Amino acid sequence: MPDHTGQPAPVAIDGDGWVCPVPLRDAPNIVMGHGSGGAMSGELIEHLFLPAFGAAAANGLGDSAVVDIDGGRLAFTTDSFVVKPTVFPGGTIGDLAVNGTVNDLAVAGAHPQVLSTAFILEEGTPLAEIARVAEAMGAAARAAGVELVTGDTKVVDAGHGDGIFVNTTGLGVLSPGVDIRPQRVRHGDVVLISGEIGVHGIAVLSCREGLEFGTTVHSDTAPLHEVAAALLAACDVHMMRDPTRGGVAATLNEVARAANVGIRLDENALPVPSAVADACGLLGLDPLYVANEGKLVAFIAPGDADRALAALRSHPLGTQAVAVGECVAEHPGIVAARTGLGGTRIVDLPTSEQLPRIC
Repeated sequence: MPDHTGQPAPVAIDGDGWVCPVPLRDAPNIVMGHGSGGAMSGELIEHLFLPAFGAAAANGLGDSAVVDIDGGRLAFTTDSFVVKPTVFPGGTIGDLAVNGTVNDLAVAGAHPQVLSTAFILEEGTPLAEIARVAEAMGAAARAAGVELVTGDTKVVDAGHGDGIFVNTTGLGVLSPGVDIRPQRVRHGDVVLISGEIGVHGIAVLSCREGLEFGTTVHSDTAPLHEVAAALLAACDVHMMRDPTRGGVAATLNEVARAANVGIRLDENALPVPSAVADACGLLGLDPLYVANEGKLVAFIAPGDADRALAALRSHPLGTQAVAVGECVAEHPGIVAARTGLGGTRIVDLPTSEQLPRIC
């Protein structure tokens, strides 16, 4: 049976003659799943990078690190973008890079301030394509109110890249008292999502594969700092994340395990637009695992949930915010979803990625 690289999976034969696939995570070489944000990514970090870094890996494993400098607190993040194609319905790799970095800072509770940007360009890439991406990046930075203060450009031989790769690094300032981390999540916390999920992944896939779903699905790439600020002003936010690679499922699993709580979802409450639901049904995908680039997931004490929803809905990017579940004492570290038929299914951390190269 082929694995997610498209090649036949290796097999192992036990003493009784049974033949079974060797787990993909035992692969000796990098495969696409290592970049998924799921279980294989986590194992690569835990078993390769952290032991190699040793004591130098001093901070946590969030998308942004919070560091204290001269009595002030800064959020610091870096991200690389390899989306294929570089231009897709609703965006480009340029605005995706700016918005993605801004959002990592925003869900850490920070006010984004400055970004760096680095381009890795393949020899032979048309200058017009690079100009379009750069212009989109500049427009996105202006819209988000951040400055692009430094950067770098490298060119690789033709055939040794894929057009345009972008790396962005960002700094943001945290206000006093802001404390966003999974360890603050408690039993009873309500799980909120700021809007419709799965849009970005389906937009990129439809463009990449030339698929048509009766309507054009546009990426939701957008900066979330104003939405996050409105939420922080309204209530005590325990935790926020932007559910990009691995989708909402990966984010909820990461928080459940870090906070040692169970999470119970209501599938009927999930804001899945009809175009995404139809595309996922056609392709055999689960919307919970499809990437987003303009949504946040928040964990709020039950007494603050109504205020939090009102704050989210007061911003144009949060008008469709809904409560989709709660944290429970049962099944700690596990996400379970109540289905439309009244049953329950486990929403596990994805091993690899349903849709590679989407950010």
